[in-house]
This record gives sequence, C-alpha cells and structure tokens, in this order.
Amino acid sequence: MIRNIFYIFRLAPGIVCKSFLLELLLSLFVAVPTGSLLLIVRELFSAQVNEHRLWAYVIIIAVLLVVQLLFSGTTYVTSNRMTYTLSTHLRMKLGKHLQKLSMGAYKQRDPADLASVALQDVANFELIFVHTIGNIISTIFSTIIISVFLFVTDWRLGLILLVGLPLSWVVVKISGKFLLKEGAEHIRARNETGARFLEYVQGIRHIKSYGLTGKRFTVLEKAFNDFRKASIRTEAIPGPFVLTAAVIFELCFLWMAYTGITYFTGGTLTVAALITFLILGYRLYEPLKLALVDYTILRYMNISLARIVDLLNTPPQLSGTAGTPRQYDLQFDNVHFSYIEGKKVLDGVSFHIPEKSMLALVGPSGSGKTTITSLLARFHDVQGGSVKIGGTDVRNMQPEQVYSLISEVFQEVYLFDDTIYNNIRFGRMDATEEEILDAAEKAQVLDFAWEMPGGLQSRVGEGGNMLSGGQKQRVSIARALLKNAPVILLDEATASLDPENEIYIQKAIQELVKEKTVVVVAHKLATIRNADAILVLNEGKVEQWGRHEELVNCPGLYKRLWDIQQLAGGWKVEERTLSGSMSV
Repeated sequence: MIRNIFYIFRLAPGIVCKSFLLELLLSLFVAVPTGSLLLIVRELFSAQVNEHRLWAYVIIIAVLLVVQLLFSGTTYVTSNRMTYTLSTHLRMKLGKHLQKLSMGAYKQRDPADLASVALQDVANFELIFVHTIGNIISTIFSTIIISVFLFVTDWRLGLILLVGLPLSWVVVKISGKFLLKEGAEHIRARNETGARFLEYVQGIRHIKSYGLTGKRFTVLEKAFNDFRKASIRTEAIPGPFVLTAAVIFELCFLWMAYTGITYFTGGTLTVAALITFLILGYRLYEPLKLALVDYTILRYMNISLARIVDLLNTPPQLSGTAGTPRQYDLQFDNVHFSYIEGKKVLDGVSFHIPEKSMLALVGPSGSGKTTITSLLARFHDVQGGSVKIGGTDVRNMQPEQVYSLISEVFQEVYLFDDTIYNNIRFGRMDATEEEILDAAEKAQVLDFAWEMPGGLQSRVGEGGNMLSGGQKQRVSIARALLKNAPVILLDEATASLDPENEIYIQKAIQELVKEKTVVVVAHKLATIRNADAILVLNEGKVEQWGRHEELVNCPGLYKRLWDIQQLAGGWKVEERTLSGSMSV
C-alpha cells in the first residue's frame, strides 16, 4: 500500500510535502495541550501550589488551542487541495498513457473496466484519501507525543498502555487480508453492474423488439443484487476485527487502571500520576480507534490504487527516432500477426504499393483485410516481418508520425457529441473556416447540413446518432479531406448504404483519393474494377494478386466471388398470388 501511495505522491511532490508538514504541525498543536494537562495535575497535587505557574499553564493551553483552531482550517484546505490536485494529475496522466497504448492493449481489457479505473477508482482515491490520511497522520504523531508524556510520568503504566498497539495491529492486519479479497470482488461486481446497465441501455431497441425486456432485466437485476451483496460483505468484514481491536484497547486500559491502583496503594505511585493515567490513558486510545477504521478504509482504497498503478505500468507502444518519410509507398514484408496467441490472422503476407496508387483488398470474412489496414495505421504492431511507409518501418517512427500520414474512412463511423462543424474540424484543429467549408462541400456535407436548423452548427448527438449512416459517412470523409494525409484507408465505406447515399459517398471518395496512396477494403467487387492492383486474401495468406481484368479471366477465388456477385446482382422477387391474400 505504501508503495502505491508514494507512486501517486510523485505526481505533485511539492504540495504533498507542504500538506504533510501542516498535518504534522497540527498533530503537535493537538497533542501538546493534552500533554500539558499533566503539568497542571502535578501542580495541583504538589505540596505548595504555585498559582502564577498554574495560570501560565492554562494560558499556554488556551493559546495552543486557538492556534490549533486557526491552523486546522489551513490544514483542511491544503489537504483537500493536495488530494484534488493529485487526482487531477492522475487523470491527466492516465489519459496521456491511454493514448500511448496500442489497440491490442484495449482488446485485452474490457472498456468498462478501463473507464472505471479513470473515473471510479480515482474517485475512490479522492473521497477516501482526503478524509483519512490527515486523521492517520495526526493520530500517529499525537499518540507519540502523549506516549512520551506518559512514559516520563511512569514508564511501567505507559508500557501497559502501549501493549495494546501491536495486538490491535495484528487484528487489523488480518482483517486487511479478507478486505483485499472482498474489495476486489466488490470492484468486479461494480464493473459488471456498469457493463450490464450500459448493455441494457444501448440494446434496449433490440430487447424491446424481441420482447425480452423481462428476461434482460433479470440479468441486470442479478448484477445489481450481486453488487449489493458484495457491498455489504465489504462493509461488514472489517467490523468484527475493528471491534476486537477496540476491545483490546479497553482491556489494556483496565489492566493499566488495576495496576495503577495497585501501585498507588503500595505507595509506589503518586495520586497525580494515577489521575494523569486515568485521564490521558483513555485519551490515548480514542484517536487510535478511529484510525483503525481509517486504516481499513485505506486498505480498500489501495485496491483502487493498485488498479491505477497497474494501468499506468502497462507498457506503451514502442517508438523509434526515424524521421517522417518523404515518399508514401506501402510495403508488407513477410508479416505475421495474431490477436490471440496461436491463431494467426496474417501468415507471411507480402506486397508493395507504389506511391499514389490504389490497392484493393478482397477475400472472405476473417481473411485479414481489416487487419492489414489496422497494421498500416499502427493500431497494432506485427509479431513478425515489417510494415513500411516510404521505406521506413512504422515501428521506428513515433506513433503520432504514423497517424499524421494516414486518414481512414471505415464502415462504422464515430462522431463526437458536438456540432457538424467541429466534427469536421477534428481532422485538423488549426484549419481555417474556409478550409472546413471547402472540405464539407467536397464531401457533399453541405447538401444535408443546410437543411438542418443550425446548419453546420447543428449538434450530431453521441456517436452521431442524430444523423443517418450516409450523413455520418460524409462527415467522416470531410474530416479526412481536411486532414489531407498522403495515405488513405477505406474499409467497407459504402457497404451498408442505400443507393442514393452511395452515389454521394462515391463522389466524396473520388475527391478524397486524388493524388493519394489508397488501400481499400471492399466486398462489392464492381467498385474496385479500376484499382491498380487487387490483393486476394484467404485464411491470412495472399492467394491471388493482379488487376481486375487479369483475375476475372483466370480460375481462382476472385473469379468465384465475382461470378457469385454477378449472379446475385440479377436476383428478383417472383410475383405470385396466394389464395386469399394480396399479390406480392
């Protein structure tokens, strides 16, 4: 736990040190007046009471209490500022680190789990740390100061009181073992609940259409119930252990009181010392009881901290120092790649695309077409061979360099919950208004944008849900046009569009690919007849390579796919009349 806390503290060491120093001083101002009561008790039971000295002690205590009051406000503000500064730095660090991870790292973890680390685990750190760390620091140092006062008074009784500390510590440490297990289960149940709720909301249309609302709600209800049970166990487990530790303190105090009275009756302890121990001895344990609760809460917080540190320690995508290439030909050299160990998606794929030419990728589903575009964009790194742009291995370039060279238009378009204008501007944030309007016009965006109430300033909704598929696709192409990258990746850009939208998209794509190196994934073979080269993939290997005219005139997979599509292109619904029904 200490290692994880110090890992976080390194994010803002200056404000952390200041906050800790203030906590130490505050604990001093809290403990010294309590210990000063010893001097008053001694004076009251001395043979000759010095009234001036007695009032001096009272004034000192009063001054220290006023200072304590003023100081506590400053310490509280500084402690809160430290915690929220740390959490801000932490979220920023997580965000920057997530940008550096490969897409493979995202595939290995549930997106809901990643979101819960950045949001809920950091929130756990905020809520718990700001309220517990100050208490624990204050308790530790006030306990030390009061213990010194008590030991000076009588070391024998002081030792009895301190016996309770290691005994209670052992009990709390044992509870920590159980809490770690249940805390991890609690976080798992929390993430599962979030995932199921998100699944229910996103899939509500399909759930309703198939009449499964009751059944799917049962799944969600089970997740909520599991989360409730995990929450109860997490809260309940520390209770008996903390109570046991508190009982140990009470027993040690009774032991001390019995021993003190025995010493007093035996003449080896003064009445002043006995009263001091009866008052301050109990005062010694009160903050410790609260600290035990705070410690168990910190143990739970450590689970969240461990998840944060684990994510921050995930190795980022490697990068080199090679400069940006001046040419934009693309080359795969004996590339091997797998998403899952032992199951190859690409097996020894090699090809070369000259600059400013078009390569079409064709093949059955799962043959590796989309994987090739992902490797070109360096969303993943190859496990064997190399992928080169302009003769430079993409692994030897900074990821940002690779991204700047490539624009992609995929079948599934994601737009941000912002205006059409700003979604296009996302392609190049420093673009002028004139450049954005020009890109919108070339991508056929203006044709539908001006019909909307706000024009280009109309919001598109989360993921672009207020636009049709064709409209989202045109915004995506406008974004790529604005970026003006030398390499274009098109992955099934027109696969699910109606004929009217497909015409608009084809016009926009023609503007996009002018004077660019283009890789297009297509199932509609008629759209790639003019490609400079067609790569036919099957089970992760290159089966055929050539132009359309060459491939369609020789036996092989491409000709079979072409013939099937030509046959399917002529299908029609037969007109027939059913008895007692209308014609179809």
